[in-house]
Amino acid sequence: MLVHGAFADASSCAPEVTRLHDLGYTVYAPANPLRSLSGDAAYIKSFLQTIDGPVILVGRSYGGAVITQAAAGLKNVKALAYVAAFVLDKGEGAAIVLSADKYPGSLLTPDKLVVRKYPGSSAPGGTNADLYINPNDFQAIFANDNSSAKATELALTQRPLSQSAFGEALDVEPAWKTLPTWDLVTLNDHANSPAGQKFMAARASARTTTIHAAHDVSLPRPDAVDKVILDAAASSH
Repeated sequence: MLVHGAFADASSCAPEVTRLHDLGYTVYAPANPLRSLSGDAAYIKSFLQTIDGPVILVGRSYGGAVITQAAAGLKNVKALAYVAAFVLDKGEGAAIVLSADKYPGSLLTPDKLVVRKYPGSSAPGGTNADLYINPNDFQAIFANDNSSAKATELALTQRPLSQSAFGEALDVEPAWKTLPTWDLVTLNDHANSPAGQKFMAARASARTTTIHAAHDVSLPRPDAVDKVILDAAASSH
């Protein structure tokens, strides 16, 4: 089961879904709501509870934070695989886990975001906001392994992450403390610091692979993503 991250939708997993399906695996790629970490995790957990049989749970980018919470306590999840992901510990949120001075490399700074407010009853003051990467900066931050035309398409169809989800902290013991864990670290990533990814992978004792690829590695390099997933599946039998 593949869980996409922010500024994307489930179609970002399409190359992996196709390849894994052709190999005979049952594959799911549900829509990650991107509304709140706790709510997104609850939704993914409810989806997992409808699946019979063992599951390899894969999270890309912010989706890593979601699977870390969603898998906690579920017996059918046998392994976690992170891709260019946030591998949070309890009390951490995606917005605060990596300080820029200690873990450089990300260009995803507040001035590169477009903020659009909307009513949100669960947010402080009753107002939440959607975060988009400025389309003019999207390729450099998110899609620098794609053509300009493809990056423009992705920028103009991106799904926003709510501001509250970006800042919300993990409120359970992370699933990686009890499950076998794999991590694909993207060394040319300008959205999620490569140094930060290495730190989080090491902390989780993940079996780590590095690749010279950008944040959207799922689209241009599905072979690398699939290899990590297949390694996790083979080791979990």
